[in-house]
Parts: sequence; structure tokens; C-alpha cells
Amino acid sequence: MNGCIDTGLGRIVIDTDVIATYAGSVAVECFGIVGMAAVSMKDGLVKLLRRDSIKHGIAVRIDSDNRIRLDFHVIVAYGISISTIADNLIGNVKYKVEEFTGLPIDKINIYVEGVRPID
Repeated sequence: MNGCIDTGLGRIVIDTDVIATYAGSVAVECFGIVGMAAVSMKDGLVKLLRRDSIKHGIAVRIDSDNRIRLDFHVIVAYGISISTIADNLIGNVKYKVEEFTGLPIDKINIYVEGVRPID
């Protein structure tokens, strides 16, 4: 389901891919996030997604009340507290995605798929 905003002049429809791309770009700028991850269903291997593919590491669902739920699959930096990284990611994404879309965030789930040293 896409996000919809009714205005006095018509309707604005926001595709979930747009939200995923924007949320991914915000996420990879957060402290401690190495990048977005994709898990292969075939062999279970985790791969770091390139910047132009980051939306594939995010699942976006919008409920009937236009509330957004985001699932992030991330690779985090080695040696940094995962809870600190998660708090930073949630705070930044919630603020920026709500500001960008005009829709409220219902829930943000973070799945840590791997750990990598910082380059």
C-alpha cells in the first residue's frame, strides 16, 4: 500500500520505493552504519548493498491509517555499541522521514545482519 495525503485540491500518493530510498540514504549517513544488507534466500549469505541499491535492504509497509513501518537490514561497524547505533538510526530516520513524507512513523525495526570494520 502506498502513502496517501488528501489535500483540498487533490491527493498525493507516495510510493513505498520512494520512502525506502530516502530512508536508506538517511540510514547510511548515521554513525556506526556501514551500509544496508541483503540476505540471499538461496544460501543465506549477507552482502553489503551498493549505494544505488540501498532500498533493497529496507521493507516499507503503510497501514490503513497512513502510518509507516520500516524494517532495516543493516551492517554495523565493529567496536561500536549496537544500541547506540540503533538509537541514532531510529532518531534520525523517524525525524527525517516524517518531515519528508508528512506521514507518521509507527515502528522502526532494525535487523543487524553483519559487522564490519570501519574502512
